[in-house]
Amino acid sequence: MRLCSIAALVAVRAAALQPVRRLQPLRAAATAEPAPSKPANLRAAASSVAWAASAAWSLGTYKPERIAHNAVGVAQALTHVRDRTLANVRIQHGDALEVLRRVPDGALTMVYLLHPDPWPKNKHAKRRMMNDGPVRMIADKLKPGGEFRFGTDHAVYLRHALMVMRRFTDEFEWVVDGPASWQNRPSGWPETRYEHKARTVYNHEVWYFRFRRR
Repeated sequence: MRLCSIAALVAVRAAALQPVRRLQPLRAAATAEPAPSKPANLRAAASSVAWAASAAWSLGTYKPERIAHNAVGVAQALTHVRDRTLANVRIQHGDALEVLRRVPDGALTMVYLLHPDPWPKNKHAKRRMMNDGPVRMIADKLKPGGEFRFGTDHAVYLRHALMVMRRFTDEFEWVVDGPASWQNRPSGWPETRYEHKARTVYNHEVWYFRFRRR
């Protein structure tokens, strides 16, 4: 996922959703989001927004904030929201980092970054979501004890991400008990469609990481 992307965000009311075919693009407000009254999660990824609907369904009162970068994914998410009558999803249109920037500091319980665009060439490394600027912002938005969850199937991106996180040991504690911690998807972490394809079609290994905000 590129830093400049179409973003779908924040916990909202399904009652306000129109049928998918009639939806018009929504513009993100310039003002900051109010601090959530219930635990809020944010997820940025390259795969279908259907993940957010699954998270909303499983988390119940939790508020999954979903950043997507394609209209088809957003439409799929709205279909899931409508069919399951979910009341805790809202869609907005804008840059992923701008959306995150508007979230009050210390407001999020969990942030997911799942299978972002790896930008494998060294000259493009600055475009990766796992860089000092975005990770610093994620640290600011998480509550103490909140979790940053990162998943990838790309070995180059994995090495880069771990080097970045080593610079944030004052902000994050790596939640790990051994190899099984990064080889197996933790509970409460729904599988994305991209992850399933990576495993079953491309036979990729997938790695999972949890970092707790200090």
